[in-house]
Amino acid sequence: MTMGQPGRNVFLVDVDDTLVENDLVQADLLAHIEREFGPACRDRFWAIQEDLFRELGYRDYLGAFQRFRVEHPYERHLVTAANYLVDYPFDRRLYPGALEVLERLRGWGQVVILTDGDVVFQPRKVERSGIFKAVGGHVLIYVHKEQALADVERRYPAEHYVVVDDKLRILDAVKKAWGGRVTTVFPRQGRYANDPGTQAAFPGAADVTVARIGDLLNLQLADVIGPTSL
Repeated sequence: MTMGQPGRNVFLVDVDDTLVENDLVQADLLAHIEREFGPACRDRFWAIQEDLFRELGYRDYLGAFQRFRVEHPYERHLVTAANYLVDYPFDRRLYPGALEVLERLRGWGQVVILTDGDVVFQPRKVERSGIFKAVGGHVLIYVHKEQALADVERRYPAEHYVVVDDKLRILDAVKKAWGGRVTTVFPRQGRYANDPGTQAAFPGAADVTVARIGDLLNLQLADVIGPTSL
C-alpha cells in the first residue's frame, strides 16, 4: 500500500516507552549531566525538562538544553552534553522484541510510527534506534498526535486502525475519536503506564493489554483486532 491508498488495517505504533525504554535513556542522560556539571545542575536541568513537559506535553530535551544554556551562558561543557544526547545509541534501549513486533505487524497491514516530539531530536531517535528502517520510513511526528488524527487518516486511510501506545490518555482520546474503527493496545511499560492514578482515570481506554511490547509476538491478528475486522 502506498500513502493515500486505503488499506484494510493500519497499525499506529508509539515510540517512547512503547518501543524504546525511555526511563533508561533519561537515567543515562542525567548521569552524564551529573558527571559534566555536578548534581545541582543535574537537578536544575531536570526541573527545566519537567516544566517543558507540562507546557508542551512531550519531552523536549533540546529545548531544555537551550533554557539551561540561558542560565549558564559560559558553560563550555554544554556542547558535549547536547552531543551526548544527539549521538545516543538508542538501538541499545529498544525493548526486547520491539523490532520483531514491527516486522510481525507489517505482515498484517501497514505499520506507521505515530509519536509526539520535537523536529530534531525525535526523528534522530527514530532513525538511530533502527525503527525508521523497520517501518520503511513511514513515520509521523506531531506536537500532539491525538489532535492530529484527521491528518493521520488523510495520509493513511484504513478500514480499521490499531493504536499501540503506553499512554492511556492517548488511547482514550483516540478511542473517543474513532470509536469502533480502532483497536487500542496498551503495553504496560514505563512509569506512566504503571501509575495507579492514570489507570484509574482511563479505565476503558485499552481493548488489549500486554505486559511488554514483545508479548504481541505471542498473539495472532484475530487476538488483537477480533474476527470482525479481519
